[in-house]
Amino acid sequence: MKIAIIGAGNVGGALALGWAKAGHEIIIGAKDPNSAKVKKVTSQNSGIKVTSVKDASNEAEVILIAATSSAVEEISKELGDVKNKIIIDAMNSIAVESAGYQNSFEALKSLTNCENIVKCFNTTGFENMANPKYGNTSLDMFMAGDSIKGKQVASRLARDAGSAEGYDFGGDDKVALLEQFTLVWINLAIFQKQGRNIAFKVIRKQ
Repeated sequence: MKIAIIGAGNVGGALALGWAKAGHEIIIGAKDPNSAKVKKVTSQNSGIKVTSVKDASNEAEVILIAATSSAVEEISKELGDVKNKIIIDAMNSIAVESAGYQNSFEALKSLTNCENIVKCFNTTGFENMANPKYGNTSLDMFMAGDSIKGKQVASRLARDAGSAEGYDFGGDDKVALLEQFTLVWINLAIFQKQGRNIAFKVIRKQ
């Protein structure tokens, strides 16, 4: 797949490198192609293309947005026509406003004409995006949104990035719950000082 990465920071950069390694064509959409964040990613994989946000979203089939949620309105304007694209919202609106909306997902639904938006890749630290392996076990990823197509793609990309499973939290009404789930990781990893090298795994009795 052709995947546009909007926000080449820790999370976006880790996923860009992981998906490129898995064989996907990665295009970083950036205001400044010479920024330190962008160069950090492209220095590790010269095959990753860098262009404007609009050109990247126009060329790609899937758009991952991993920017600060306060920039969601500006990014939405730059995306162009994304009606037939799949947008993966990896942002969190915890303690950050999303253009007056409850969260970045609601903002994207309102500000773009995209029919397939899914929340995913927001519930753990970037270290787990870069390396989801814990010995012989891989962490799980979680997603929410009404778009079945979007969740199918997000689940595949979760596995392509090294996660074991992509679990479905439910529809648009579960997006806020998924953001609250992020707080569980933040609380344990940072506030309870368990460290950032922790992750979630769903297990079942046989």
